[in-house]
Amino acid sequence: MASPRLQEQYTKELVFTLKEQMKCKSVMQVPRLERICINQGVGAAVSDKKLIETSIEELSVIAGQRAVPTKAKKAISNFKLREGMPIGATVTLRGKRMYEFLDRLITLALPRVRDFQGVSPKSFDGRGNYTLGIKEQIIFPEISIDKVNKMVGMNITFVTNAHRDNEAYQLLKALGMPFKRK
Repeated sequence: MASPRLQEQYTKELVFTLKEQMKCKSVMQVPRLERICINQGVGAAVSDKKLIETSIEELSVIAGQRAVPTKAKKAISNFKLREGMPIGATVTLRGKRMYEFLDRLITLALPRVRDFQGVSPKSFDGRGNYTLGIKEQIIFPEISIDKVNKMVGMNITFVTNAHRDNEAYQLLKALGMPFKRK
């Protein structure tokens, strides 16, 4: 099976251009994308158990890998939440699936967002990781609008091995992430 387009582009071209830009001595010092974590919180799942199942199915279709339910760590009586109750779904992508998802996100999903101006360059955490929030799951072409019961957002975290935010910014920019102008 052939490797994804973005992965080949990274290994054959981007590593060397990033090495020159960041003045690294070796290509092994160039930052790389390690994993992508997609989290979906379903707060209304406390009252309706089917929402978790549909959320897991939708996230699995979007990611191309089986999602797992996330469970509550604490019991909160005001929210009628008990410890261990499923309240969301998560999936972690690595390797080929990670690059395929990133390619689909950049080329297909993000341009479908209404009034899209680019993603914010301010969402770095100080350690070289970037988190992107999406309000609706219907921006992904895999999801049929007719079958959606409830609009649920998701957080997508790009985990890099970069030590500083500007290095991670350069990496994601080179991979094609459409950042807003600073």
